Amino acid sequence: MPKMKTKSSAKKRFKITATGKVKAAAAGKRHGMIKRTNKFIRDARGTMVLAEPDGRKVVKNYLPNGL
Repeated sequence: MPKMKTKSSAKKRFKITATGKVKAAAAGKRHGMIKRTNKFIRDARGTMVLAEPDGRKVVKNYLPNGL
């Protein structure tokens, strides 16, 4: 059976923390920022920890070998 490869797109988008949580950039920041609240813009900076079920899906399907 061939080796499972890591998805190249996932390598760029996700990071796995030391405790196994998955971090990703916040969504909704590409365009249309004029109508967003300042609080939304502030909160969307940096990275966020994905919800537990979403993190498990990312690791299982896209990052089988971790990062």
